[in-house]
Amino acid sequence: MGAVETGGQRRKLAVGSAEHSFGLRLAGFYAALFVIYGIHLPYLPVWLDKRGLTAEEIATITAAPFFLRAFITPTVAMLADRTARHRALINALAWLTLVLALLLSQMQSFWAIFLLAVPFSITLSTIMPLTETIAVAGVRAHGLDYGRMRLWGSLTFVTAGFVGGWLIDHTGATAVLACLIAGTVATVATAWLLPEKVERAPAADPAAGTDPAETLSHQAPMRGGSIEEAWKLVSSPVFLAFLLAAGAAQGSHGMVYTFGALTWRAEGISTAWVGALWAIAIGGEVLLFAYSGRVVRRWGPVALLIGATTAAIVRWIAMTLSPTLIGLIPLQVLHTLTYGASHLGAMHFISRAVPESAQGTAQALYATVASGVLMGTATLTSGWLYGKVGALAYLAMAALATAGFAGALYVGARWQGGLLWNATTATARP
Repeated sequence: MGAVETGGQRRKLAVGSAEHSFGLRLAGFYAALFVIYGIHLPYLPVWLDKRGLTAEEIATITAAPFFLRAFITPTVAMLADRTARHRALINALAWLTLVLALLLSQMQSFWAIFLLAVPFSITLSTIMPLTETIAVAGVRAHGLDYGRMRLWGSLTFVTAGFVGGWLIDHTGATAVLACLIAGTVATVATAWLLPEKVERAPAADPAAGTDPAETLSHQAPMRGGSIEEAWKLVSSPVFLAFLLAAGAAQGSHGMVYTFGALTWRAEGISTAWVGALWAIAIGGEVLLFAYSGRVVRRWGPVALLIGATTAAIVRWIAMTLSPTLIGLIPLQVLHTLTYGASHLGAMHFISRAVPESAQGTAQALYATVASGVLMGTATLTSGWLYGKVGALAYLAMAALATAGFAGALYVGARWQGGLLWNATTATARP
């Protein structure tokens, strides 16, 4: 005779099913979204070069979104926090990327490309912090492993890099926009399946007959997005130091993101091998995300930021030597730290240090600085220096990473591991 399933067991199964569904839907969306990133990041400059644009024009198109998103991304994120409609905004932005990609594929001149490529990049980058807000909410509410969800994006980034490189070699640079359109179609489709943002649910009360599965499914998202909360973030020295640390580690990739593929191809490295080099970089990132729970428990967010900025200094100084293909392989492996560890550290710092109602705003500020102002400055600087000193432009990236290292040390010295301010008393902490 089989065991009788109790009400408590049924509730646990229901909660587990809800958690599994939450993580699965986010993983699917990351996978679709990063098809776009896997093509856009390494190969858009190749397409722009094929259209006859100069190095300065390529750098301008690549860098402009980083500055403009400083105004747009935080505004959208605050609207999402205020309305608690993160999923709806992601869906709208996904459709906009599809329309812009279709129009961009028909453009030839610099200004026509500029007026479509820039909003495409801004729209694409604005989706990311909104998605990360939902993911971090899942970590806090369901105890999910952020890295296990996020690694699916890294895996499709690798796949897109390989497939995109092969297609470019065999069919030409027009394959870049064809792949971008395919990625935007997949993103639109999976955006409809995204879960709503939820906050940590209160424990079930057996005496009151409260079902935890029902509590989770009906938990209302916490609304925030106030100017006051944004001011608390930007007036916190620890949060500003965090932005410098994470932003400098990621912003220092501006040179390799913009001119890496072009310089490697100029040195005789095939487009397929360019894709392979990016696959090597992302492979380490995938491994890190797969074991992110253990890594974060062992080292914590601050150690990850310190490791990321240290690795960035080493990586960019070594890149000034114009290494051969064999030399590029270990330097690409360092991407595990320079990007992977910095992003993982940033996600867990925000999760632990920022109150739930300000999570979206914090994510937007992080994206604005890391993938915005600092990345834009680094990209423009790279465009100017690359034409004059070539690979020595990587020294500027090493200098930026050094500033980030100082920021990470400051966070380690001042942050005690808790919230930057108490959400109930609204008292800011240093």
